[in-house]
Amino acid sequence: MSFRYSTRVRYGECDQQGVVFNANYMVYMDDAIEQWVSSFAPDGNFKSLDWDWMVVRSVLEWKAPAHHGDLLDIEVGIVRYGSTSFDVGFVGTVSGKPVFSARSVSVSVTPVTLVKCPIPESIKAKFGPVMTLEVPG
Repeated sequence: MSFRYSTRVRYGECDQQGVVFNANYMVYMDDAIEQWVSSFAPDGNFKSLDWDWMVVRSVLEWKAPAHHGDLLDIEVGIVRYGSTSFDVGFVGTVSGKPVFSARSVSVSVTPVTLVKCPIPESIKAKFGPVMTLEVPG
């Protein structure tokens, strides 16, 4: 199972070259995973799941620019499970054309204390099985 998140590129997210500033792709990734996990909660807020996660590593490969006003679609899916960690894959496109691909490693933690813990089976069930995200093109 994957999740699709869409966002319109805002003027302030672009650099002097008129393209999305590279660090903003990680902001988009964070927004995408937050929206996905929040969709698991009956109230739409991931905090009510009594579970949290922390990103410990991210790698991003830029493919092509996104510009102010573009609709950036991001496909998100689990690409690896560990006992306390999981990898999330991201593929960003504009009008079906690849813009970036990325992978982040997160650690499952208990809320507030942020102590590492096993990934709850209920969360794994919502994320679904490991998948392969294909970069179009």
